[in-house]
Order: sequence, then structure tokens, then C-alpha cells
Amino acid sequence: MSIVTLQLGQCGNQIGHEVFSALCNDIRGTHGLCSKKENKSYQDSCKERFFCEQESGVPVARAVLVDMEPKVISQTLSMAARSGHWKYSSHSHFCQKQGSGNNWANGYSVHGPRHKEAIMNLVQKEAEKCDRLGGFFTIMSMAGGTGSGLGAFVTQCLRDAFPASFILNHVVWPYGTGEVIVQNYNSVLTLSHLYHSSDALLVHENDVIHKICAQLMNIKQISFRDVNQVIAHQLGSVFQPTHTTGEGSGYSRNPLGDLMETLVPHPEFRMLGLRNIPQMPENSLPYSTFSWPGLIKHLRQMLIANAQMEEGIDWQVRPPHPGSSIPSTNKALHFNTSIANLVILRGKDVQSVDLGSFQEPSLYTSWLNPQDAFNAWKTPRAFNKYEKSASLVSNSQFLLKPLDSIVGKAWNMFASKAYLHQYTKFGIQEEDFLDCFTTLEQVISSYTNL
Repeated sequence: MSIVTLQLGQCGNQIGHEVFSALCNDIRGTHGLCSKKENKSYQDSCKERFFCEQESGVPVARAVLVDMEPKVISQTLSMAARSGHWKYSSHSHFCQKQGSGNNWANGYSVHGPRHKEAIMNLVQKEAEKCDRLGGFFTIMSMAGGTGSGLGAFVTQCLRDAFPASFILNHVVWPYGTGEVIVQNYNSVLTLSHLYHSSDALLVHENDVIHKICAQLMNIKQISFRDVNQVIAHQLGSVFQPTHTTGEGSGYSRNPLGDLMETLVPHPEFRMLGLRNIPQMPENSLPYSTFSWPGLIKHLRQMLIANAQMEEGIDWQVRPPHPGSSIPSTNKALHFNTSIANLVILRGKDVQSVDLGSFQEPSLYTSWLNPQDAFNAWKTPRAFNKYEKSASLVSNSQFLLKPLDSIVGKAWNMFASKAYLHQYTKFGIQEEDFLDCFTTLEQVISSYTNL
């Protein structure tokens, strides 16, 4: 099945470009470390998912690019075409001249309705090119105006136009120190609207990715492109083909559906976090060896201690003992309770890996059977030059702290009515804000009580 990607706003378009580049580089690589037959079916499956073939033989991304100013889209289109390995369709982008000025209400209430027909026509055309449509993957930031406001509006339109399709929103969480003074408002409005129309939200935090660039990738002057490439690598490690059951069964046909089925057992819980190991500069790879038990041990501790990367994990955190009511001291150690987890393994000897440590009932909330709460996908084909790599997609308390913080900051501004006039002039009233706060307070409360 095919996935149609929507790149919304500057951030969405720049990350989208890196994602397609990463996917394309991966399937062009000869480093598969697996049989020719396995490699061929992996490549075919990836192409069906993300690209459509043209007569010229250059794969065309199944994507719609939307921004309210032309600069980023024209750069993105030409960079893809220059690569010579893949490109965007020349007819699947929409841009205007004026931008949204980092104002969520402008993107949602003005640009959205005004350009709805043009944007949804492009989406419809892209969907019709798929033999079988598996769903939509939108990429957007929460802080600005176009990606967040227009993104929330377009997601609602997708839900109305394709009620039976899966929608996964990839959302980029702003830097805590902030790029935009009203980013907390924009974020609260975006998240609460997406919670009503999306099947799941897959979140990357800029601060976390920045740390990975600095500490693991050893990049001295970190650019947005560096950050986006790490995000693209992590997304590729989830969305490239895998076997969701045994190896003989062929590659999963419905990646978005499989993801929702394994990770979103209840509509109250839709926030997914992503961890990926190992991550290191390419020039260090030849000098590094990894064992599966080592990778799995680190990944599991990253899960229970809510660590963002394999460096600086708190190894003191332990799951509570079964049968004991959770003592407050254990909560103080920040044990991260999960609803559902998915581990994706790529590379050699994946079949022999023991994942029993992820199946312990103490890691999960009591109302789900641990057998249902944990899933593993595997493929012997290596990803992106890593001989062995493991990814964890987790529906857990990963995002509780940042969510609580962003809602708190937005509420403090709202209580003193700071900058509200910028939103009311576009028709977003105080009651709309209060509805959004209520939605997110409910989400916070649900995740806290796991």
C-alpha cells in the first residue's frame, strides 16, 4: 500500500525532503547485508510505499508540498531534481506569496478555508495515483503559522475527505527556549486540533535532536539541515519495509495501519515518541561493533528511564515489582509507564534476538495484556549503513513533561491575555483557547494516571 506525504510549511517541506532523500539513499545502497532476493523485495516495497515510477525511470515522491511563501518549496523542488535519484512531481505543490507570520489563527482561519479546494485537489490527485492508498503522513512544525495552523486545518479536511484512511501526523516540537514568542499558543492549538482528527501524533523534539547532533554526531555548528537529517534517519528506520510477522510472510503491506493497530489501542492515547540506536557519524561506523543484547539492553533502559539517546541514561531506574503498589520513591525515579511499544530491528541475525525484557508486565499499564502491548518488526536487511540498528516507537509517558510544560507556559500567557488580539482578529476566540486547554489537560491527566 502507498502512503501520501503532505509537507506543510517551511519545517515540513525541509524535513520531507530529507526523509525522501534518506529513503532513496537507503534503497540505492548496496550495503543491504542480505540476500539479493530480500534486497529486491525490500526495494520494491519501499518504492510502492513512497514513490511512483515514471517512464524516465526517476522515482517521483508521492507527496504534496504546501507553504504560504514560495522560497522553501522552490528550493526543495530543485534540490530533489538535482540529486538525479528522485524528484517531486512538477504539479503537486501549492504556494502563495504572503506567509502566515507565525500566526496559527492566520493559517487555520484564513489561509486554510481560502485555499482548501486547491490543496485538497492536489491531495486527491496524488491519492488517485496509488493502486491502494494506505493513508496519509503529514509533516509539520507546531511553533509557526503555516505548518501548524494550516496543517491542523488540512488534517481536518483529510479526515472529512478520507474517513477510512489512516492519518499519522509527524509534529516537530519547538525548542524550549523558543524561536517564536507565541509558539506555546500555536503548539496548544495545533496539538488539541490534531488530537481530534488524527489517528496518532509522532513527535520529535528539537531540543532532543539538537543534543543528538552535538553529543552523538559530534557536529560543531549545528544547522537545521543537520537536525532534519537525524529526524529523517529516525523516520526512515520506522517506515522502511519490515516483516511484521514471520520472515516468510513478505513485507508488511500496510505500514500506517500496522503502526496504529500495534500502538494506539485507545483513542485517548495518541502520542508516540521515537528512539533509535545506534546513532553516530558515518566515519565512525567502520570502527564500531554492536551486539544485539547490548543494543536491546540500552533501548529498554532508554524506554523505562525516558532517556532520549544512548548517552547519559539513568541506569538507576527500575520497573516497579509486580504486586506492589507503586511506592512514591519509584515515581520519583521517573519510571516511564507504557501503553504499547513497538521495537523494529534491522540487520544481521535479527531472528535470534531475545526481546523478552520488553514483555515484562511491569513496564505496561495494568489494563492491557502485555502480549498485546508489545510488538516487534524485523528485517535482515540493514538500514542506512548500520550493520545492526534498533528503533523503538512508544506510546508511553515520554511526552508528558514537555506537554505539561508547554500547556503551563501557554496558560500563563493566556491568563494575562498576552498577544490574544493577534488571534481574535482572525476569529479564534477565548472560548476556542479554553476548549484547547481542556482537551490537553485531559490528555495530560490520562497519561499521568497510567
